[in-house]
Amino acid sequence: MNCIDLFCGCGGLSLGFEKAGFDIILGIDAWQDAITTFNFNHKKSKGICADLSKINPQDVQSQLEGKSVDVIIGGPPCQGFSVAGKRIIDDVRNTLYKNFVNFVSYYKPKAFMMENVPNILSIGDGIIREQILSDFEQLGYKVTYKILMASDYGVPQNRKRAIFVGLKNGNEFKFPESLSSNKVTSKEAISDLPEFSVPDGAEYPIECQSDYQQKMRINSQGLYNHEITIHNDKTKEIIALVPDGGNYKNLPKELQNTRKVHIAWTRLNSQKPSFTIDCGHRHHFHYSFNRIPTVRESARIQSFPDDFIFLGSKTSQYKQAGNAVPVLMAESIAAKLKETLDV
Repeated sequence: MNCIDLFCGCGGLSLGFEKAGFDIILGIDAWQDAITTFNFNHKKSKGICADLSKINPQDVQSQLEGKSVDVIIGGPPCQGFSVAGKRIIDDVRNTLYKNFVNFVSYYKPKAFMMENVPNILSIGDGIIREQILSDFEQLGYKVTYKILMASDYGVPQNRKRAIFVGLKNGNEFKFPESLSSNKVTSKEAISDLPEFSVPDGAEYPIECQSDYQQKMRINSQGLYNHEITIHNDKTKEIIALVPDGGNYKNLPKELQNTRKVHIAWTRLNSQKPSFTIDCGHRHHFHYSFNRIPTVRESARIQSFPDDFIFLGSKTSQYKQAGNAVPVLMAESIAAKLKETLDV
């Protein structure tokens, strides 16, 4: 079943859909770094760097090589949504969302899946949500939506996303049930990754210590993207004062305001899934090491397998990993969608 991934980034959503048996024939994103990583890891796909606010669906028809489009997936940025009465104000930033709608309108896939931030459902007392539902229902899709928690699907991270799924056949999509097993903790995710940097492709210096780590290492040819960040002595001294799972509130009063953000000096909790990881700013720290997580540790928390290798500068790699849809959550949604469409 053929799939196009719009706003694909480095390809977390694509990878989840691939693992569920979909063929990702095309990924499109405006950021070249993300597309470079996408193409390196999705050998059977074609990633193209293009601004989706400036191209039309028919512009990429030639890239499909005559293949049909069965499913369209993606996460258009919706920061431009503004509320006025009962409709969305035309905002240049909304052309990205509208372009997603245009792709669905043009290719008429059997289904689409769109993900976004959870508050997309509640902004303006639900006006944005209702506009999204209306746009796709006018195209003939039965749309279902839900906020999913990544840690319910084997991801070691409490990350929430709003998911919209539309079916062309008029049926209602049933979201996958959450896993009944215990949630994967930060320690179970990354305790086999050392405190020090490891050259790309080197052997793992520590044996697997959890089922999750074994799962992440399948097909891996060595450890990649595990370059640590060297903090100054003052920063390391402050981090050292914060316990496992703690934050700035655990610091002496005179140090609590050294960073003016509420997430400052936050350590992962080794016994719980991670909080939502960011795109690489330096406020979140390893549960025991006095440093921020490496790109590989961040990727593990996003449930990227170790054979998925990030390219570009370290700053770029952090952003690529942090912006992605968690792979195992994407796979759970995709598996349920495939089951639905195969009926």
